[in-house]
Amino acid sequence: MSFNDIKKIENYQFYLDKAISRAQNKASLARTKKSKDNQLTKSKTIELLKINIISDILRQELKKIVEDFPMVDNLDDFYKELVKISLDHGLLKKSLGSLNWANKKVTDFNTLYSGKITKARQITSINSYRREFYGRVSSLMKQMKPYLVNIEESRKVMRHFPSIKTSMKTIAIAGFPNVGKTTILAKITDAKAEIANYAFTTKGVNLGYYEDDKQKIQFIDTPGTLNRFNKMNIYERQAYLALKYLAEKIIYVFDLTESSYPLSDQEKLYDEMSKLEKPMFVFLSKTDLIKNIPKEFSKKYKCIKLEDAHKI
Repeated sequence: MSFNDIKKIENYQFYLDKAISRAQNKASLARTKKSKDNQLTKSKTIELLKINIISDILRQELKKIVEDFPMVDNLDDFYKELVKISLDHGLLKKSLGSLNWANKKVTDFNTLYSGKITKARQITSINSYRREFYGRVSSLMKQMKPYLVNIEESRKVMRHFPSIKTSMKTIAIAGFPNVGKTTILAKITDAKAEIANYAFTTKGVNLGYYEDDKQKIQFIDTPGTLNRFNKMNIYERQAYLALKYLAEKIIYVFDLTESSYPLSDQEKLYDEMSKLEKPMFVFLSKTDLIKNIPKEFSKKYKCIKLEDAHKI
């Protein structure tokens, strides 16, 4: 799923100016048309046109903002939890609900002032009702300012969410930073992630795909060390949620050179990931730097070859 398609949310004045400008332009064209109507009737026609255009545009813009945002409660568990840990979910729901409320209020104002203008018997009354309508609509949109700001801030966060296919068979590649996970991902799949020779190179989850005549598999390179959840950074939390909700199986990468982390720490992390109760397979990285693989290790862990990663 991709959140990049959610359009930027502007400030309330942008939508108000757009609606009023469009209404004034249409009204100017209407004034140039020849009509047999008297001045009172023509004034009613023009002011009703303005009110209807302003109402239509504001409703369209408010509706579009709400519809562009996915319904959080309808998302896959992975994304649902990701939204909750990344945003103030309650405030986002309130903000979107407020826009729905404002949409209905615009309709109410349109109905109220269209009726008043239609029944008016003097041009001064028509102008007064139009000003009242403008004032109430402007005040309403100003009330939406904090909600529009919150929705835009939420959009900025969500557009950086990983675009993971939640319904596809998924295998996670896990292990400590700098043990070679991203390199392995690139070799198994078509992924072209940036790889650097320092710890914590993976700032977020990296994705790659393997496809043959029989299947298509999504591989996820997950950062993080499964510390207590409240101590994880946002990228580590993303990785944890991917492991918990998306991964059918886990390939755990051991670096027996211990160039970055002691083997004992790597085994502790393996044991922690085992608690997720997912089938786990072990891959040994940097074997060209190892003279001999300890027999005890080979007996304890089920190791796979890189070319067999898509067969597990």
